[in-house]
Amino acid sequence: MPNQGHKGRGAISAPPGRYASQPVEFDDDEAHERAAKAPDTVLRAMPAGRIISSNNSPDVPFDLSINPYQGCEHGCVYCYARPSHSYLDLSPGLDFETQIFFKPNAAARLLDAWEKKGYECKPITIGANTDPYQPAERELEITRQLLALFQEHSHPVNIITKSHLVVRDLDILSDLASRRLASVAISVPTMNDELKRVMEPRVPAAAARLRAVSELAAAGVPTSVLIAPIIPAINDDEIENILAAAAEAGAGQARYIFLRLPHELRFLFGEWLEAHFPDRAERVLSLIRQAGGGRDYDNRFGIRQTGRGPYAQMLASRFNTAARRLGLNTRDYQHVLDCNQFSRPGQRQLGLQF
Repeated sequence: MPNQGHKGRGAISAPPGRYASQPVEFDDDEAHERAAKAPDTVLRAMPAGRIISSNNSPDVPFDLSINPYQGCEHGCVYCYARPSHSYLDLSPGLDFETQIFFKPNAAARLLDAWEKKGYECKPITIGANTDPYQPAERELEITRQLLALFQEHSHPVNIITKSHLVVRDLDILSDLASRRLASVAISVPTMNDELKRVMEPRVPAAAARLRAVSELAAAGVPTSVLIAPIIPAINDDEIENILAAAAEAGAGQARYIFLRLPHELRFLFGEWLEAHFPDRAERVLSLIRQAGGGRDYDNRFGIRQTGRGPYAQMLASRFNTAARRLGLNTRDYQHVLDCNQFSRPGQRQLGLQF
């Protein structure tokens, strides 16, 4: 398809996923017609068989997670969750940000999981893969339904988002936080509005996200800022400015993640570079390979999030120096959440029968 983008969309095209058995091919006229038409967002219900995912990755700071949505309308071109759409025989490109699946029974499945006799209470992260506060959440309120259960059953929860919509649920989050049961991380990879429009086209502006940080912190919710991802020669010059803005807004912690390019993301990101930054595309890719030991992506634990080599070490030094100077990262909110308050569904009711 032509190397042409669409307003409000991150991916340039819709290449088939890696599991597509019979990719659809179009002639030149059909391809141009499809490329010229801006794709609409389609929401589809996807009832969940189970809602809690687990991982044992040593470089991921949580064991359990929930993703109320599959696909994300925010359209961040670099999103490492894009390849997951291949499992649905859809494109990790435009399909990922236009074909959005929501889990209408998420709350019921969460209760099912908690009712199991062998369930062990650990902090659950909502939004580890796709954003729980993407545009569809305004109407569907699946994330809010889940948070209401965390509040009712005193279960610890962490939120990761790029959206200021999280403050809509400040009533629940502030109550949870007052009992050491909640924290929020907000991703701010750039303060440049023009860059934001091409990197993450349907994400609120950085100013709105920083206001959300301020509101959350003022309400007593432990709040951190993620610079995720750092892209060489694109936003790596903003590390200190983002950290300063985060500290001023009241964040207590900050982290960064180096650009990750698994599976189809390598092609999608390269296509995006050529469309928006042709003047520096080769330099960006060269620095990515430097941090990947000569590869586009080194997926080994302990390396995939930060990269390696002189360039990656320089980023880590800049980040750590600025964070230390600004008084960030003095506590680890993840580890202070309390798992001892959890009340299993039905526990109170059963107690009344005796």
